[in-house]
Amino acid sequence: MDHDHDHSNHGMADMTATSSGDHHHPTTPPDHMHGGMMMMTFYFGCHNVELLFSGLVINGAGEMVGACIAVFLLAIFYEGLKISREYLLRKSQVSVRYNSMPVPGPDGTVLMETHKTVGQQMLSLPHLFQTFLHVIQVVVSYFLMLVFMTYNGYLCIAVAAGAGIGYFLFSWKKAIVVDITEHCH
Repeated sequence: MDHDHDHSNHGMADMTATSSGDHHHPTTPPDHMHGGMMMMTFYFGCHNVELLFSGLVINGAGEMVGACIAVFLLAIFYEGLKISREYLLRKSQVSVRYNSMPVPGPDGTVLMETHKTVGQQMLSLPHLFQTFLHVIQVVVSYFLMLVFMTYNGYLCIAVAAGAGIGYFLFSWKKAIVVDITEHCH
């Protein structure tokens, strides 16, 4: 039984000579690929960078700048969407209930602690809208995660910078409720 073994170098392109003596140059793998395997370390490259979809390939510095701007804006949008959903949720809350309960005070006295309970109806337009916005938020968050997982340093910086700027722009409007009767601060 004859066994043929493949002795070619896997991951390397063959160099063949033509009749005129010219050599074909091996094709270089994309900046983030090594022998057909995706790199699992950060790199800074602007050529052959696949972004989210197989047909969306960055092939130059100008395209990388455009992609970074788009990713940066997407991260800002994501942060704005999170804060907007919180605002809309507070605005659409219904069925407010107050519960009071006695708690022991520091010197043996009894204090009344009040809690506010709010809710929302499941089959309501605000809840359906919140559900729709939640789906968009989840999809955008996964897109940003996948962009970061390209390990391209430029794109990772764009995600982080967009998230930071988005938080800076939108989070200051976020209401922080402090319960003055809370004993554990």
